[in-house]
Amino acid sequence: MFSSSTARRLSRCTNRRLLASYAYTKPSSPSDAAISATPLNITDEQRAALDSALRVDQAGEVAANWIYYGQHCILGKQPVTGPLIQEMWDQEKKHLEVMNKMQLQHRVRPTILMEVAKIGGFGLGAVTALLGKEAAMACTEAVETVIGEHYDDQLKEMESLPSTHPSVPLMREVVKEFRDDELEHLDIAVTNHAQRAPAHALLSTVVGAGCKVAIELCKRY
Repeated sequence: MFSSSTARRLSRCTNRRLLASYAYTKPSSPSDAAISATPLNITDEQRAALDSALRVDQAGEVAANWIYYGQHCILGKQPVTGPLIQEMWDQEKKHLEVMNKMQLQHRVRPTILMEVAKIGGFGLGAVTALLGKEAAMACTEAVETVIGEHYDDQLKEMESLPSTHPSVPLMREVVKEFRDDELEHLDIAVTNHAQRAPAHALLSTVVGAGCKVAIELCKRY
């Protein structure tokens, strides 16, 4: 039997050409409305929900990139942990590239807390890495647990958006893809002894609570 992480990787390799993000990273037609236009015939409430979703997702990907940057600065040269961090960081770089394009496409104001996300992300990544590779993986486990739940909640909220505009179904598929990536990172962290970190329960609680607060702040500001 394959582990859930291995099974997900095999599935992703099999369906590599079907990844929703390729519409943005490898567009066949840059003028395609799915990647160049935003729905106009929606209510104020729907527009607010769309803006909030993309604002917080972009900020989250910024923070994730800086978390992995901080971890990589400390652990990047370790023969096992370094490549794992780099692999996850590379996926987050792609996530951010796509979210930046979606933010512009849908004319969403970025969060005013962007610099806080960068500094906080780097600090969290570096500090947990200084505590050891297990603590770094515990940080990843806690963050990706919250983000996976956040994306699940977001997909439910997106059900209210009209599927008649081609950007909406694509947006949902991108969120599903990124959620699966984050859950893969969670599996990687657990497999690599996240739960052996000193004060694992306390670390997970603090990091998870911080992520939830950051999500709510970035939705609004």
